[in-house]
Amino acid sequence: MGDASLHPKRAAESRVTLAQVMLPEDANSQGHVHGGTIMKLVDTVAAVAAMRHARRRVATVYMDGMSFLSPVFVGNLVTVKAAVNAVWRTSMEVGVRVEAEDLLSGRVTHTSSAYLDMVALDERGTPTPVPPLAVETDEERRRWEAAQERRTRRLRAVGREEV
Repeated sequence: MGDASLHPKRAAESRVTLAQVMLPEDANSQGHVHGGTIMKLVDTVAAVAAMRHARRRVATVYMDGMSFLSPVFVGNLVTVKAAVNAVWRTSMEVGVRVEAEDLLSGRVTHTSSAYLDMVALDERGTPTPVPPLAVETDEERRRWEAAQERRTRRLRAVGREEV
């Protein structure tokens, strides 16, 4: 779960929430926010969570496919939440959840989720070890186990069996 010489960090230390009102420039002519706008927010928040954990620059290595469960409209408050789910030697999986709130009605809708693998980089841009993740709660353990399964599937898909 990481380099033994580094002190473990709690998942709670990496949590981040970003909230942003969607404006006309974020959307198409029908008032639907572009998927790319949402994906950029997801990538940004995942990077912040990974940087909080590693205290290093990071780069996105992989993003699981995103499904857009419901549309986001101009005027919605989009809230993007992220936390580190699992850590390996130089990389981390960050889980991200996106919700849209209609500020007039108060209705909140889960619009999408994603998992991103981020790699920590040293001053030369080379992957570098990150602190292990201290898994403390049942929910964190569930997320860690699910992240291990996703990683195994990804490695098998590219012909690498090691975990």
